[in-house]
Amino acid sequence: MDRIELLSPAGDLERLKVTLTYGADAVYIGGQKYSLRANATNFSIEEIKEGCDFAHKLNKKVYLTLNIVFHNEDMDGVEEYIKEVVDAGIDAFIVSDPFIISHIKTNYPGVEVHLSTQNSTSNYKSVEYFKDEGIDRVVLARELSKNEIKEIIDKTGVDIEVFIHGAMCTCFSGRCALSNYVTNRDANRGGCAQVCRFAFEADEEKKFTMATKDINMARHIGEMIDIGITSLKVEGRMRSLYYLATVIGTYREIIDSYYDNTLTEEKLELLEYRLSRVANREVSTHYFNKEADETDQYYTGRQEISNQDYLGLITGYDHENKSIILVERNYFKPTDEIEIFTPSMEVYEYTVDEIFDEDMNKLEVARHPEQILKLKFDKELPAYSMLRLKKKGE
Repeated sequence: MDRIELLSPAGDLERLKVTLTYGADAVYIGGQKYSLRANATNFSIEEIKEGCDFAHKLNKKVYLTLNIVFHNEDMDGVEEYIKEVVDAGIDAFIVSDPFIISHIKTNYPGVEVHLSTQNSTSNYKSVEYFKDEGIDRVVLARELSKNEIKEIIDKTGVDIEVFIHGAMCTCFSGRCALSNYVTNRDANRGGCAQVCRFAFEADEEKKFTMATKDINMARHIGEMIDIGITSLKVEGRMRSLYYLATVIGTYREIIDSYYDNTLTEEKLELLEYRLSRVANREVSTHYFNKEADETDQYYTGRQEISNQDYLGLITGYDHENKSIILVERNYFKPTDEIEIFTPSMEVYEYTVDEIFDEDMNKLEVARHPEQILKLKFDKELPAYSMLRLKKKGE
């Protein structure tokens, strides 16, 4: 049996390379047209080709979102655009429009079509219908329980993809009119203003928000593997390199440890801690074990604090001075206990001794984000290795 797929978002080419390097089996991206994340950088045709070439050399895949709600004017040029993307090497399209499904399956039978969560598919009869239409995979609505997901898999045999980490939409699987109403930005055509996270005035002293807590399924990955889910999807095409590297690397370790029977409670607690340190919202499992209720929402008093654990991105090695070269992200100083982690999941404990600038001038502290720094280290590390603060108490 094939191992479950770990599917990562990628808002640009660098994020694509980082997430695949940190253990994603596939990435989903948006092109510069027809994507629901219009505010992400997104990919030109040339970048799609480069990303596919990079992924295929690793025996991994790239999926393109083509899942807006199409209006008449959106149809101009879409068939030509699909051909360009197919020629660039894409492995699958994530779609919701019936015409787009039919067009791709008729003209490009070698390319998979995945039904977007935007379609809000939540029962096995609908999955059977889309199976007959040629759909290769269904990304289920996020409002389903474990038992409902299992029943769909058992009755249809269709490949199923579910979300396991990241932001949750307040409205039913992305079908929202709030953004249109409040800001005139169409959430279903790529312009969501995230009105559900606005703080509205309830009275003179309190603010009200209807925001949903993020989803975190770290403790339930084994169950999801056991019921036959095909792909585990992380949300966040606009997230930082550090966030994606940490989240993808952590879920990679959870998945592999489960298959290898090495996922102890102690290891899981450490991995959950890592996930908690890159998030800035509370988390929930939402509908997986029960009906979602008021405990899965924010109402008042919500705080989002920027994370300061991420210290730097390693960009090279100075062989003459036996030092790693890094781009600083946050303040750190001598005596700080940190971790250096790599895409291959190696973690090096390191106590900061001396900090140097790029010309090997000694610094008292690192206090300027984006500054090029050097730290003494006895080996060269892989591209996209990073530095973070060590867990307190370790």
